[in-house]
Amino acid sequence: MTNYNWNYPTNVWVGKDRANDLEKACVKIKTLKPLLVTDRDLINLEFIKNLVNDLEKKFKLSTFSNFSGNPTGENVDEGVEVFKKNSCDSVVAIGGGSALDVGKAIAFMSGQSRPIWDFEDIGDYWKRADEKNISPIIAIPTTAGTGSETGRASAIINSRTGIKKIIFHPKFLPSIVILDPVLTKDLSPRLTGATGMDALAHNLEAFCAPGFHPMADGIAIEGMRLIKKSLLKAVKNGNDLDARSDLLAAASMGSTAFQKGLGAIHSLSHPLNAQFNLHHGLSNAIFMPYVLTFNKENIEERIISICDYLNLSKSFDAFLEWVLELRKQLNIPHKLSDVIEINKMNLDELSKRALEDPSTSSNPKKLTINDMKAMYEHSISGDLF
Repeated sequence: MTNYNWNYPTNVWVGKDRANDLEKACVKIKTLKPLLVTDRDLINLEFIKNLVNDLEKKFKLSTFSNFSGNPTGENVDEGVEVFKKNSCDSVVAIGGGSALDVGKAIAFMSGQSRPIWDFEDIGDYWKRADEKNISPIIAIPTTAGTGSETGRASAIINSRTGIKKIIFHPKFLPSIVILDPVLTKDLSPRLTGATGMDALAHNLEAFCAPGFHPMADGIAIEGMRLIKKSLLKAVKNGNDLDARSDLLAAASMGSTAFQKGLGAIHSLSHPLNAQFNLHHGLSNAIFMPYVLTFNKENIEERIISICDYLNLSKSFDAFLEWVLELRKQLNIPHKLSDVIEINKMNLDELSKRALEDPSTSSNPKKLTINDMKAMYEHSISGDLF
């Protein structure tokens, strides 16, 4: 495999064993006291221990790992305390989307005096930030899904309200990203599938979002092609590093592309992720065909326009069948009722939260609370629109 250095949207170091270049990355951002942020499931793994040992030889390293999936504002606050207590000057975030989101938020909030919720992705809230003390970030993903490593936001749950909030600032974007397929090869087939579908949702919704952004569109199309080419390969053979590299690239591309916008797949997912701790990639995968068919009249031409590139028959139905078959081969349930106790769902409250989600505004079709409820109901019954 050949190594590459990409400079869009940030510095991206790509290739087998590039995690070994972490020390060089720390030198490049001129850090002396980095805070390594990774979740409690990863901190004791051998490759993390090796990275910690190597960094401790050259830098005054601190660590924070007291969190897991679907992180909360309290997790970020605790990480900021560790950051300040040890006078850290940067963050090295390693892990899945949760670890990267927490790490980015710590680097950001370490320089703020206002609460994190004051920087929700609404209008120009991000301009409230004190920019001069935002610390640099190195991001190393160990899953190929969220693309948080190339994102300018973090998804954090407000425990008081039970709502997942998108916290945004341009300087959330890491200074250096390391995409090393070796770090993803032990990911289970189940998680490989779910995170891959998350990346597909990002690229798909970005492409379908209204507005003029041809750079995002081009990135999103190629991201979808890489997923079509390599997701099933990686699920069937986790040691296929070329397939793993494709998925890492596609995840980073999805996060880059959705600067253009997302849509109802994410609007419907976020309330369930917060309330039921449902894996974000899994919920996105479940909602995908229901949102596609709901939006059909607004996106059919755009979907048909990319079928040739994806080597599909030139029709909306062919694209939909590919998504359905992909989910089937990945053993992803067709219905929400297969993964959640439906009697615990308050559809009216979930629909309200989904409508208020930041992703809603860029859905191709204007949405109402009744639309959200209808999509939840269809995802429960299994009937497409």
